Amino acid sequence: MAARLIIFLHLIIGAYCHVSTLERRNDRYVKLPVVHSTNKKVFADFGDKRAITTVPLANRSDVAYYAQLDIGTPAQQVYVQLDTGSFELWVNPDCSDLQGSADIRFCKAVGHYEPSSSSSATQVAGTKTLRYGIGSAQVQYVTDDIGLSGTNSTLKGVQFGVAIDTVDEFAGILGIGHGLNVTIRYKNFIDELADQGVTGTKAFSLALGSKDEQEGVVIFGGLDTGKFTGTLQTLPIIPAEESPDKVPRYWINMTSLSLTPPSGQTKQYENTTMAVFLDSGATLTLLPTKLANSIAADFGADATDSNGFYPVDCSLNDLQGLLNFAFDGITIKVPYNELVRELQTGFGTQCFLGISPSDDFLLLGDTMLRSAYAVFDQTNNAIHLAQYVNCGTNEMEITPQTNMTAIKGDCPAPAPKNAVSTATTSGIPTASGTGAAKTTITGSSATSAAGGSTVADSSSSQGRFEWWIGVIMAMFWAALVM
Repeated sequence: MAARLIIFLHLIIGAYCHVSTLERRNDRYVKLPVVHSTNKKVFADFGDKRAITTVPLANRSDVAYYAQLDIGTPAQQVYVQLDTGSFELWVNPDCSDLQGSADIRFCKAVGHYEPSSSSSATQVAGTKTLRYGIGSAQVQYVTDDIGLSGTNSTLKGVQFGVAIDTVDEFAGILGIGHGLNVTIRYKNFIDELADQGVTGTKAFSLALGSKDEQEGVVIFGGLDTGKFTGTLQTLPIIPAEESPDKVPRYWINMTSLSLTPPSGQTKQYENTTMAVFLDSGATLTLLPTKLANSIAADFGADATDSNGFYPVDCSLNDLQGLLNFAFDGITIKVPYNELVRELQTGFGTQCFLGISPSDDFLLLGDTMLRSAYAVFDQTNNAIHLAQYVNCGTNEMEITPQTNMTAIKGDCPAPAPKNAVSTATTSGIPTASGTGAAKTTITGSSATSAAGGSTVADSSSSQGRFEWWIGVIMAMFWAALVM
């Protein structure tokens, strides 16, 4: 009897191990959750409306996406802003420099790395000042091991910056632009992933998720066909010497821009063929002043406010309409509710258009990228784009031989949002080129998901199913033995 029991237990353990092997990946890619700073499941101590001050919209801690890194030995948990517009990793912002009390609390919540507490840390000679569109960080370089949260992957001896002093920075930054011998003289995060064999290529995919989802995923060395619809379209990255600022960034050519209001009559904006770059570190989308003014007028805004933003009516969140960003072979359709940026204050919600005028720098920030699924491919100097829709999870590795144009998303096209009556007491929120600018102050602001529905993670469901199949098989064979 004891022998039979041992055989039975052996079969159970064998079945479990078999299924665990099925779930374990041998592919060379790794994924990290990307969370918005308003996600209370992660940043629970941040969202106190009464503590939020009138800090300019582009300089607030509640307008960015973050990934978790486990740095050092033993691991120290730190959240960093995911930024496709820069090239280096640094941590430890100076929280005392910030204005808003909520921003200070958030800054402290992202975590702090102490090199002296890590047995694998080594200081590197030299300091550097990293400058951004807003803010700067003076850093001392170190090398240390970095674990990727939620995975068993650890990068050894990665060089990054530890801030000595910062200005207007409320979190460290993970720059995932070009690295060694392109923008800097050492291997950056993307370089290390490939060189240490974690990924098979210098490519990563990014799905920020909708405003309502408040989270997405970045997959280094892979992609997820459960996060887009249609076929990926390949767009060449503009060489640095041909780009507007002569800097190696993710510059691509936009062919046109149009607006489809609730009436369904699409309006084409003039002179909208231009080079733009994709910047996950930017909350807003920056467009030429004349074009931005035209779009803002169609959303009911006469002019920018004193901070350079377009106030709009919050009820635009409830209207069916699209701003269409067209590229060669693909048009990314951005719903109104993804374009309207809510600013929580002690008096309620103020709303602004997620587009800002700029004649110096043109970029597509989070207000556009939330509606796109983008693969940033340094190996092939290309961006592969599709319309974002979340219909589950189906991951695959990107290899140097992968034919990206043959990859099709699993999701159906996003269903149009239910139309809401455009009639209001003021007649303003039509987003059709009429009406004056207005800011609605409300206690709350209703939003709806952009494109598609979120379903349960198919990989985890499949894993549980396979585990039970394994257990049943083990019990069957055990019964025969006994």
